[in-house]
Amino acid sequence: MWNDPQNAQKLMRERQKLDSAVSSVIRMQNELADTLGLIEMAEAENDAAMVADAENALKALGRRAEQMRLQSMLSGEADGNDTYLEIHAGAGGTESQDWAQMLFRMYMRWAENHGYKLQLIEESEGEGGGLKSATLLVKGDNAYGWLKTEAGVHRLVRISPFDANARRHTSFSSVTVYPVIDQTIEIDIPEKDVRIDVYRASGAGGQHVNKTESAVRITHLPTGIAVTSQSEKSQHQNRAICWDMLRSRLYEIELEKKKAETGAFIGEKSDIGWGHQIRSYVLQPYQLVKDLRTGVESRVPQEVLDGDLDAFMAAALAQEVGGKPREAVADLE
Repeated sequence: MWNDPQNAQKLMRERQKLDSAVSSVIRMQNELADTLGLIEMAEAENDAAMVADAENALKALGRRAEQMRLQSMLSGEADGNDTYLEIHAGAGGTESQDWAQMLFRMYMRWAENHGYKLQLIEESEGEGGGLKSATLLVKGDNAYGWLKTEAGVHRLVRISPFDANARRHTSFSSVTVYPVIDQTIEIDIPEKDVRIDVYRASGAGGQHVNKTESAVRITHLPTGIAVTSQSEKSQHQNRAICWDMLRSRLYEIELEKKKAETGAFIGEKSDIGWGHQIRSYVLQPYQLVKDLRTGVESRVPQEVLDGDLDAFMAAALAQEVGGKPREAVADLE
């Protein structure tokens, strides 16, 4: 322990996580015993109001137990890690780029509501507004475990604010999620397999933005994967971030291969368009958000776009681990 501080920190984090899980179970067992005892006493005294209150507490306890059960499913190889989240606008110009920005805001709100820390790695603005692409680093316990369920193509149907004739438009944007890997996981990438490009960073920023070629893009030639960083003023720092991101992307590909071998659920990462979407967000002519994998729905799209994604994530996670989503997941809505 003393000779390996990095491993010591990892063990302490694991200990805290296990201690928290065990404490939660013990606390729930005690609350369950107390609530059942209260119901027995209330029934003996014919106190209907007390019985009703205790039964409501019991239902709330059941919902917490379901959330803990879902949390226990986050036991994958990289589920506990920090994660990168990329958003790319599909074809359609400003309309799709605006949708990409809406998704970007949605995930930022979800992360902030759950206490995750965020770092903007790359942001490419559209010509007429919105985002062509953006990459976020989400830091916190189980960040990858939860957000991996969001990987795929997201479809928006609405009356376009950019159409003078107020016609209904359909837009697509894709979400890619891959875990941050620690230094103990070795990913060998021969230099001959990559192409490194440097360019001037875009967007508002400090004195080096748009003046020096500090932004870096690394393309992995065998797979076509490209990663970009322009968050730092130093080209050296952006290059290091890109290498970390590329190793993480290649590691995620290996994780997907393992999942495919066991038949586990994997988010679509194919063409950004019809036939590949995982979720539809309909704002006109009616209001509905529907996950096409699990069937979970919300008739309050604005709440979903404000980051209320827990029910969708829970159902997708339950499906990944055990097949069909459990009915109890509906309680999380």
